[in-house]
Amino acid sequence: MTTEHSLPRIAISSIGGGALLMALFTTMWALIANHGYQGRDHHLIAVVFIALAVLFVVYAFNIFKTAKQFPEATSDADMAEKKRTGKWFGIIFGLEGIFIPIAVNIVINLHHPELVIPAIALVVGLHFYPLARVFKRNVDYYLATWTTIVAITAMLLLLRKSITELDGFAFVGTGVAIATSCYGLYMISSYRKLLLQRHNSIP
Repeated sequence: MTTEHSLPRIAISSIGGGALLMALFTTMWALIANHGYQGRDHHLIAVVFIALAVLFVVYAFNIFKTAKQFPEATSDADMAEKKRTGKWFGIIFGLEGIFIPIAVNIVINLHHPELVIPAIALVVGLHFYPLARVFKRNVDYYLATWTTIVAITAMLLLLRKSITELDGFAFVGTGVAIATSCYGLYMISSYRKLLLQRHNSIP
């Protein structure tokens, strides 16, 4: 049995969905970083991230096109796995949406509005940990740890007034955009490996 027939379509299309999400988040955090670089000659950083986001979008549509060549999940195991991952992804994504405004309200009520962006980044970083267990991907642990460290470091620097609020935007935006860019590149790499595996398995 070839890889083409052993891999369900969802295994391919989910990579495309991940690439699209990373395109969106990379753009968002790049714009946050660019806001922090106001008046400074660091626009190239945002340009690089936006270019990567465009690359992720292009690959995502190519991945969706390729996914049509693979069969729908039909086995009980495939269907159960699809249902499990879909359910937990929805729960984790929903909790992230709940905890972000909670974190924002906490720092504002503590009279530290300069911590809003790092607080959002902290929630984003922490949400990668359960995703790592759901999708059984070690890369999520690395990205979670990196993003969490970036967020906490920014908080400490801002509280100590070692950096300005705009510096915080630049620091956190750049740091998280690096994480989402790495995730997007990981998605592309995973897709290319699956295509190579498929090619090698076909007589």
